[in-house]
This record gives sequence, C-alpha cells and structure tokens, in this order.
Amino acid sequence: MTPQGISTRVGYGYWLLLWCVLVGAVVVAVFAGKYPLSWSELGAALYSPFTAESRGSTANTVIWQLRFPRIAAALLVGAGLAAAGAAYQGMFRNPLVSPDILGVSAGAGLGAVVAIYLGLSLFWVQLLAFVGGLLAVLFVYVIARMVRRHDPVLVLVLAGVAVGSLLGAGISLVKVLADPYSQLSVITFWLLGGLNSINQDEMLWALPWMLAGLLPLLLLRWRMNLLSLPDEEAQMLGVPVQRLRAVLIVAATLLTASAISFTGIIGWVGLVIPHVARLFVGPNFSKLLPTSLMLGGIFLLLTDTLARTVAPIELPLGVLTSLVGAPFFLFLLARKSTP
Repeated sequence: MTPQGISTRVGYGYWLLLWCVLVGAVVVAVFAGKYPLSWSELGAALYSPFTAESRGSTANTVIWQLRFPRIAAALLVGAGLAAAGAAYQGMFRNPLVSPDILGVSAGAGLGAVVAIYLGLSLFWVQLLAFVGGLLAVLFVYVIARMVRRHDPVLVLVLAGVAVGSLLGAGISLVKVLADPYSQLSVITFWLLGGLNSINQDEMLWALPWMLAGLLPLLLLRWRMNLLSLPDEEAQMLGVPVQRLRAVLIVAATLLTASAISFTGIIGWVGLVIPHVARLFVGPNFSKLLPTSLMLGGIFLLLTDTLARTVAPIELPLGVLTSLVGAPFFLFLLARKSTP
C-alpha cells in the first residue's frame, strides 16, 4: 500500500491511536527503572503538590525530580528533532537530509567540547553548544548567499557538508589536546548524547527556544508544500522562496541547536521519523509535521527507557538511536526500491 493510499484513510482513529501509544509510552517510562514504583506511590506523588504528607518520600523524589523531567525532555527533544528533520527534508526537496545537514550538530559539538576543554561549568557548555550550532548554520547560509551561480538548495547542502567536516576536525583536535584522565571521557559521553543529567532548570532554559523554533513551522506548514516545487514555479505562485526558506532554516536550526545543547548529539531521529510519518500521512506537510512531532517524541521516549533499563549501566542514547534508526532506515530504502 502506498503512502498516499494510507493517507486517504487518516482520520480521528489514527490520531486517537497515536495518543494512546504516547500515553502508553509515558506509563512505561514512569514505572521502568532501577527503583520500582507502584500505582499507589504514583498516585500519592501526583497528589503530593496538594499535601505535605508524601513530599519527602523516595518515590516522590524519583517521580518528580528524575523521571518526569526526563520523560518531558525525551518527548520535547524527540518531537523537536523530528519536526526539524521534516522541515529540512521538505525545504531541500531531499528525503536524505537530516537536521545536522547544515552543520548545526558539528557546531554545537565544537562549542561544547571547547567549553569542557576550558573547564567551564555546565551552563557554559550548554550555552556555547547552542551558540556554536547557530553560528555554524549562519556561516553556511552566508556562504550559500555568496555563491549565486548554482542551485541555492544544492549550494546550501554542499556548504553544510564542508563546514560540518571542518568543525568535526576541530572537535577531533580538541579531543587530542584534552586531558585523557578527566576531560576526554566527559567529551566522549557528551558527544554520544543522553538525558541522564536533565533537570527542571535545563528544561525551562531550552523550552522557550524550542517553542520559538516550532511556532514558525506550525504557522507556515501550509506553505511548506510549495517548496517541493522548483523555485521558479513557486515564485510564479507568489511565494517568496528565499525568504521562506531562510525563516524555515532559522526555525529548524533553533529547534535542533536548543535540543542538542542540553542532550548532546542524538542522531537518526530527524532523518528516520519523517520517513515513518510519510508512510502514514503522505508528504502533505500540514499533516506530516504534527505526525512527526508525536512519532519523534514517542520514539525517543521509548529509546531512552531502553537506555536506562536494558543494561546494568545506562547506555548512551545516541548509540541506541543509531542501533535502531540505521537498520530501520535501510529497511525503508529496501522497501522503496522493490517493485
């Protein structure tokens, strides 16, 4: 069955199923972990803001200070990366594009490892990662604007690959110079990505930036379909292609940079999830964006739950997303190549 055939039957039952899967994933994440919880403890913790009896209990601390912030972070980051990936793939008319195609992940990684190398606090690590991601994309966009003799989409992608490779070399250089007994391990674990150090303050810091990136995508989702046309045809329909593409790049970059700044580099979410969403709703971006948001949050939440429960020690989240995302992406490629 083709994606278009599936999308014609998308209705309320489909969205209800997505919400049920999302609620089920949240319930599994709440109860999964080294500290076992019961339904009565969960109920007492949910009621604890209105009473002082259970505020100091261990179950209340585990739920409100560990699992709820981590669940919220997984949903937020997964949704943000998936939405950014769908936007990038739509505006570049290329299903193989991911949120880090313009160098945002490499820029954020270089900013973070430089902060760790200089011995700065966690706040500065996150801030420099955020700024580094934005500056990398800005540099790529400036290069693309200077080169006008070729297709602007192709120039953006090629400039992003080149700048990302350059920034990746910078990351490798800092790793070579870092202290192998103290700094190198911290750099390695940050680059692998994870939600193990998430707290409420970090969530409150990243939330406004992610909302600022998501809002333009939601407001412009009806126009995103026009970017699938050649630039000349879209301009004939009255679409300011260059301005629209610039706004979408800024919005998707804000989403990606703010997510990576406090989680580290988490790959494959923005590449694979939009493909899965297209299997259900087709390429229409007005339906593709909300579907990608929900599927991205569900995927990262379930992956993070596996990361903290499947082994005696917590596995890096970026490793698990690669182990799950890469084979599934190969499956999608094989599925599309079969007659």
